[in-house]
Amino acid sequence: MTLMIQPVILCGGAGTRLWPESRGDRAKQFLSLTGGQSLFRQTVQRTPAGPDFLPPVILCGDAHVAAVREQMDGREAALLVEPMPRNTAAAIALAVAQADANTLLLVMPSDHVIADIPAFHAAIAKGVRLAQHDWLVTFGIAPSRPETGFGYIADGAPLGAADEDGGFAVDRFIEKPPLADAEAMLAAGGYSWNAGIFLFRAARMRDAMLTHCRAIFEAADRAVAAGMRDGDALYADAIQFEAAPSDSIDYAVMEKDDRVAVVPVSMGWSDLGSWHMIHALGDQDADGNAVAGDVFLHDSHGNLVRAGGKRVSLVGMENVAVIVDGDDILVMPLARSQDVRAAAKARE
Repeated sequence: MTLMIQPVILCGGAGTRLWPESRGDRAKQFLSLTGGQSLFRQTVQRTPAGPDFLPPVILCGDAHVAAVREQMDGREAALLVEPMPRNTAAAIALAVAQADANTLLLVMPSDHVIADIPAFHAAIAKGVRLAQHDWLVTFGIAPSRPETGFGYIADGAPLGAADEDGGFAVDRFIEKPPLADAEAMLAAGGYSWNAGIFLFRAARMRDAMLTHCRAIFEAADRAVAAGMRDGDALYADAIQFEAAPSDSIDYAVMEKDDRVAVVPVSMGWSDLGSWHMIHALGDQDADGNAVAGDVFLHDSHGNLVRAGGKRVSLVGMENVAVIVDGDDILVMPLARSQDVRAAAKARE
């Protein structure tokens, strides 16, 4: 990579699918869910400031400023603070509005796992070549199973020289599919999971937003111009930013633009979107149990237990999650992990 790339880390999510551990100012991205480091710290370290990457811009809400500063561990960063959540299009618009026109912005969620960093960097290098030619680049994850919980991207025409694996023009984006469709796409090939990681020239995305979602960009632009600076943080103006419609970058721009590319990559990616996934990626004993804390297991198999400072005992249990956080205790079959939001909402 010859151009400097500006990492833009989206850090505004609440992570309610991992309640009760993830909530409020202790959102999922700041927790140590895999390994010793938080997901946010892992994200920052994937694109270290140096010859290829500039220090990152961190998009976050006011409730997370302290956690971001603490977990940057003294490394240089610029914080861009959203006064209220307005989805990913408006958040990215803030970053675009304050960037130099020709800067390449690499937009990444702060709460994903990527096991193979060299593969990620190789994909970024491919993406840079496309972004320099004004493609809006998204990175697609090579699917390993017929997953119904992710959106998909269909490959179109190959890009780059005949002897160069340079990615593909995007044929179409596909909503979270039913199982039969997911199985058919996996069998056919040419489809990727949509990971929500993007690379583009700032001026190119600015033009795309002015074409496809002008109200979002103009509100963000005004919010940056009227923002208040406090040390390393720029607080976007609340009155201006509140006028931005709430929409995802996929709906607002990527699905509408006619020059969108996908770079497929297999890099050990996971969005850690459920306790079921935490169990699947965790260190498991011979009986398939993944535990953290003071846990006793007897005749129990395939469980996830996070004791949260309590003493937890399971007898004769299979495929359940037990998550303890303070006075809140979540107990459920792992197969029902997508229903956690019901409990989180009831306990707000």
